[in-house]
Amino acid sequence: MSIRIISWNVNGMRAVLKKGFMEWFRKENPEILLLQETKSKVEQLPPEVVSPEGYYAYWHDAERPGYSGVATFTRIKPLDVYYKVGVEEFDREGRIIVTKYPWFTLFNIYFPNGKQSEERLQYKLRFYDFMLDYWLKLREKGEKLIIGGDLNTAHKPIDLKNPKANEKYSGFLPIEREWIDKFLSHGFIDTFRYLYPEKVQYTWWTYRFNARAKNIGWRIDYFFVSEDLIDLVEDSYAMDEVMGSDHCPIVLKLRINPEI
Repeated sequence: MSIRIISWNVNGMRAVLKKGFMEWFRKENPEILLLQETKSKVEQLPPEVVSPEGYYAYWHDAERPGYSGVATFTRIKPLDVYYKVGVEEFDREGRIIVTKYPWFTLFNIYFPNGKQSEERLQYKLRFYDFMLDYWLKLREKGEKLIIGGDLNTAHKPIDLKNPKANEKYSGFLPIEREWIDKFLSHGFIDTFRYLYPEKVQYTWWTYRFNARAKNIGWRIDYFFVSEDLIDLVEDSYAMDEVMGSDHCPIVLKLRINPEI
């Protein structure tokens, strides 16, 4: 059985609802949908959005209004769901939802943006390091992991239009890119780049400079899998024709055994 997991940084749930989000969602009908940067409290949204028909729905709002937030919609009932990793500075920003299934543990995750200040860059790097340690402990327990969401860093020069001009800015700093190298060296795989080593495809474009029309973008949204899942991956790609946010959705297709 093949399933599709879609991940999308919607840059504001209320904003994307005005741009045809529910119509798109119903048309795509994925088994699992991960949303990042929802920016809304659940009570601010219509019931049909909070709990879409046919899906188990989970929301993790940030304490700060209009900021961050993630949501996971899944047709497959999880064995377990949790929202916190035990670190207050991370847990209060509404960045993580974990859903556990018989075949894998799925992280819907909105990684911090480090562009605002040096303080936020350091926060982002602490988050990166903590999460890697957290995932390695889960791997030691035998869990197979899928990590989907907005990493807020482009890994290689192929992953953004203007690498030279951006190498001194958060999102393409050497220290951020080195963390991705370290993460991958611990047995995690960037599914898109594994399948398409030379393909240029972006997932985020600034709203300025008519960047999307010119395809001046960055690939900062990812599906990573632990290496024991890579043989189940059928495809991984960006839906770069889908509008409504400054990001586009990304898709992971994989095989599962429904009898497990």
